[in-house]
Amino acid sequence: MVSISSENEKERDIIDVSTADKDLSLDEEYDYDDIRNYYTSYSDEFNPKGLRKPTDDELKNLRRVIGNINYSTFILCICEFAERASYYSTTVLLTNYIQRRIHPDSPHGWGAPPPGNPDMSAGALGKGLQTASALNNLLKFLAYVSPLLGGYLGDTTIGRWKAILWGLFLGFIGHLFFIFASIPQAIANANAGLGLCIIGIVALAFGAGLMKPNLLPLLLDQYPYDTDAVKVLPSGEKVIFDREKTLSRLTNVFYGAINLGAFLMLASSYSARRVGFWLAFFIPMVLYIIIPIFLFVVKPKLTIKPPNSDVMPNVLKIISVVFSGNFIKRIRNGTFWDYARPSNMRARGREFYNTRKQTPITWNDQWILDVKQTLDSSKIFVYYIIFYLCNGGLGSVETSLIGAMKLDGVPNDLFNNFNPITIIVLIPLLEYGLYPLLIRYGIQFKTIYKISFGFVVCSFSQISGFILQREVYELSPCGYYATGCEEPAPVTAWKATSIFILAAAGECWAVATGYGLAYTRAPPTLKSFVYALFLLMSAFSAALSLAITPALLDPHLHWVFLAIGLAGFATALIILVQFWNLHKWMAEEEKERDRLVREEEEEKEKEQHAVDNPIEAIVSIKS
Repeated sequence: MVSISSENEKERDIIDVSTADKDLSLDEEYDYDDIRNYYTSYSDEFNPKGLRKPTDDELKNLRRVIGNINYSTFILCICEFAERASYYSTTVLLTNYIQRRIHPDSPHGWGAPPPGNPDMSAGALGKGLQTASALNNLLKFLAYVSPLLGGYLGDTTIGRWKAILWGLFLGFIGHLFFIFASIPQAIANANAGLGLCIIGIVALAFGAGLMKPNLLPLLLDQYPYDTDAVKVLPSGEKVIFDREKTLSRLTNVFYGAINLGAFLMLASSYSARRVGFWLAFFIPMVLYIIIPIFLFVVKPKLTIKPPNSDVMPNVLKIISVVFSGNFIKRIRNGTFWDYARPSNMRARGREFYNTRKQTPITWNDQWILDVKQTLDSSKIFVYYIIFYLCNGGLGSVETSLIGAMKLDGVPNDLFNNFNPITIIVLIPLLEYGLYPLLIRYGIQFKTIYKISFGFVVCSFSQISGFILQREVYELSPCGYYATGCEEPAPVTAWKATSIFILAAAGECWAVATGYGLAYTRAPPTLKSFVYALFLLMSAFSAALSLAITPALLDPHLHWVFLAIGLAGFATALIILVQFWNLHKWMAEEEKERDRLVREEEEEKEKEQHAVDNPIEAIVSIKS
């Protein structure tokens, strides 16, 4: 057995031979004996005290690597894969199910086209493009508004785990109603089928809304280090576990799981066309059933953080204080948030939050930073409204465009699968190819660069849609009224893959990076809620798409594509200019948070010392 002193000597020897180590005098303010600078959840003979928070000098000079990743995170990715597979396998069917009328000769009345019609799509209710587009956008809107409820419940009341389970239950109900809506009797009575479909849409949306804002934060919570950490390798080299890169790796794996699941909508598309909608809606139900199995297998291995019931009350109180009085003047002179600091409030003679009711001030300076950080992170999220509009926000129009082209036996909703296929292929190439190559040559592809570049690439997808829609108009037998034409335009539908490939490539940079940003920039008590705010942008995009719906008519569809593409490109430039120094702001926020945490810990230690040594405290007061 090695003694403690010999372990310390070994540690000193390792530090001495490390070529990455620097003179401790360069970091005079850093306390190497302070236990708060160490993560004790991991230790070995080379790191007997645990992994250490890096000094400023180490941050600049040490080699950075991906931190240790627990296998439980990959099981959570499997759950996300199954949830997204069932969700997308359902939603991909809705346009054809609602818009197109069932063919009179459809076998068994299940909605599949009769044999010998390779260019005909499955259909059921025959409610038209506008109804299909409206209900698709209703689903998107609810699925991305309800995460606010899911994030609130996960952070403040029932916790992330129970919120996920409730979402699982609602999603199961939604899938049942879609199966009911696909039986021949429901299809024959279009209004009854539509009613069942709407119930399924609402249940599925709220189920996703409870699960989605809690699953990724739960996954990222499994990484144990809240800052970069220094580890001494057996070779003696000191390296930094880069928190941002590690969370980025986890986020990309998670995002890959989402799109691997989305790829399975291929099975639903072909099932609807070859058999009928009942089988197409049954497949997502089967996928959904595997989620609870994996969740309960992995639960004992998870770190599940408890909810904090003080979160929302304190947030609302702080916001009411900072927006009281002459807040515009404080915004201009940079004291907007300082106004709500408890010390400043007491200095102004305000001892209570509500003087009349004598409601105490229940927050500290840490809470001020939390609320400020939450609202600051939301600024960049707003621009994603335009991104999601570019990225399939008018999905029914894209599906309808493909339906007016020559399909050659391929379902028109199959082409959506090129989005997840592109992401599944591109993310590993970026993660293990492009990004390491850039690091090797000292090129920093910063967060804001990734987001802006993703916006540009995605905007090109709409330019592609503009070109294709115009070509269809010019070559269709019905001219500029091609959407409802019985005969397709002599243009191969495979050209439309460019729309989905470009949009998916944009997602790899903009959305995957946005997921990580929503977690890393969120305060510890508001991880799920801030992530829900990011998801909310899809709801606003769907609402904007609903407003555009009346314009989704021939002969103007090509101008819709062009306008959205130009808006996406302009937004990319605005983001790049406005958030050019985002990485500096995030570094300052991290330092400020660490300072506040240390001050709070020191204050608690003083209070505990006073309790443990009351006589000493009295003498100190008298002196």
